Amino acid sequence: MTDSAAEADDLWTTVDALHTWLDSGRPAGRGHETLLLRILKLSEEVGETAQAVIGATGQNPRKGTTHTWEQVQAELCDVAITALVALRALTPEAEDVFLHHLTRVARRSLRPQS
Repeated sequence: MTDSAAEADDLWTTVDALHTWLDSGRPAGRGHETLLLRILKLSEEVGETAQAVIGATGQNPRKGTTHTWEQVQAELCDVAITALVALRALTPEAEDVFLHHLTRVARRSLRPQS
């Protein structure tokens, strides 16, 4: 897969490919367990994001500044990718589910205030 394969236009194709790749490396017959672990992986990625923020702001006096804001950006991307792949593991209709939910959130959040 080239860098161009991961462009925004190919988001769901790439998510599906990552899902397929992850499934190819797991033992057969562990679907439910695999799904749960994919969802739990989000906690790990969020923790790495928190660690990067703490490192970028130098909030740990023992360690000082250990991360850059670019590393925080990368960790946030890992959270988003992990969430989308977990959603794809839950349903083959991940794109439709996500877009429907995004539309609901946008309508609720972006409607004009009275």
